[in-house]
Amino acid sequence: MSGTLLSVESLDVRYGAIHALRGVSFDVRAGEIVTLIGSNGAGKSTLLRAISGLVRASAGRVTVAGTDVTRAAPEAIVALGCSHVPEGRRIFANLTVRENLQMGAWRRRVPEAQGLERVLALFPRLRERLTQAGGTLSGGEQQMLAIGRALMAAPAILLLDEPSLGLAPLLVRQIFEIVREINGQGTTVVLVEQNAHQALRLAQRAYVLETGALALSGDAAELARDPRVRRAYLGEAVEE
Repeated sequence: MSGTLLSVESLDVRYGAIHALRGVSFDVRAGEIVTLIGSNGAGKSTLLRAISGLVRASAGRVTVAGTDVTRAAPEAIVALGCSHVPEGRRIFANLTVRENLQMGAWRRRVPEAQGLERVLALFPRLRERLTQAGGTLSGGEQQMLAIGRALMAAPAILLLDEPSLGLAPLLVRQIFEIVREINGQGTTVVLVEQNAHQALRLAQRAYVLETGALALSGDAAELARDPRVRRAYLGEAVEE
């Protein structure tokens, strides 16, 4: 594993009177999968949106590949190699699958055709549906499309927000295997996920967010054995 690709330092985000993130600091090294877990409202999605420029930090600093992006526009952050797959997929329902993928390639770092072939190799089902409107796809197919659209920019780092949300168990396993394959091809992944069991099995390192602040961090396998994590996020009864 090489050096730090993403660095977040003392990040604060406020929504009016709501203090959504409080002094969050963490880093992601090139080539790894890092997961962020926590309950609803802990600030996980806000953290990804702050990294990708969709919300403004009120304090702190974010750097991508050594470049300060704290005040950068989202498209500039994509151009630096950081793509974001938001919660809820947010595909363009009236555009075809091909057009959705092309939208992801507008700040592409590789030729569009090369990016398209990579995505269709990962998601063969999308190849069969290239001319279909995105809104007619199943939930699982829409999630594949959302991830594929982000990959069209050939990102060095992929931010994934709840990729398993609302999917059947078989599709959840498939999505996580694809995330593992994407990482194996060299893309660094930051994963926000309610399915803590799967996330901790997939990741090398993990951070636990509670009410906007980091509560725990460390090796993912070690955190999966931590009684606090087992009790609060894995649904296990742990004796004191």
